[in-house]
Amino acid sequence: MSAADKASKSSTGNKDPMHGLTLEAMVTALADFYGWEELGQRIAIRCFQSDPSVASSLKFLRKTPWARAKVEGLYLFTLREQARQRQQRGA
Repeated sequence: MSAADKASKSSTGNKDPMHGLTLEAMVTALADFYGWEELGQRIAIRCFQSDPSVASSLKFLRKTPWARAKVEGLYLFTLREQARQRQQRGA
């Protein structure tokens, strides 16, 4: 089960997919899903393009609100797309 699945199935029943999810979990999930190269293409920031790592990305994203917003937006988009694909397969 991915970090996104765990977050969406929280014991509080909260429908917010971001509830209880850390920035580290989002970056890790995106890097695992897209890979660093594609992630760097989707969000053109140096911490994803040049010698990328979760640690260096977190350091930058915690200090840069606009970049963090882009990561959060891509994460939410990815969740919606995955849900849509699962729904299409099940239909």
